[in-house]
Amino acid sequence: MAFSSRTLPSHLRQGSTSSNFGSQSTGQSSALLARVNEKKAELENLKELRDLSAAVANQMEALEQKLATLSDGTEAIATVVGNWHNVLRAINMASAKIPNPKNADESEQKAQEDTLPLPQTLVRIPTEHAPALQAQAEEALENEQNSSAVS
Repeated sequence: MAFSSRTLPSHLRQGSTSSNFGSQSTGQSSALLARVNEKKAELENLKELRDLSAAVANQMEALEQKLATLSDGTEAIATVVGNWHNVLRAINMASAKIPNPKNADESEQKAQEDTLPLPQTLVRIPTEHAPALQAQAEEALENEQNSSAVS
């Protein structure tokens, strides 16, 4: 660090040359001590500010990760919602294949509606657990038949 070439203020120059050197040096040292203590307090405050800033930065990074997850989820939901019109159109097309009875009374029509075949399954999704699920479904069907036969 380079020393400053400026001159000392007149009250400091006079104090060093006067006969009251002891009393002024005590005043200067107490002023310097107060300044040092002030700087120490400032340093502590700066350290606390640094720690708090680091905590805020960590929280912001966590928030960024959560927002990225939320964004990905939102994109997935948008894709699903965007495909619903295709699903509804396919259901409509499958439902159009169901024959509608003509020239029938309302009572006959209601009876026929109860017996009308439903459209074929539109989507079949293979599962790796299909044999276990099929066995479980068959067991449930047997139990249901046994319980209805006993009643």
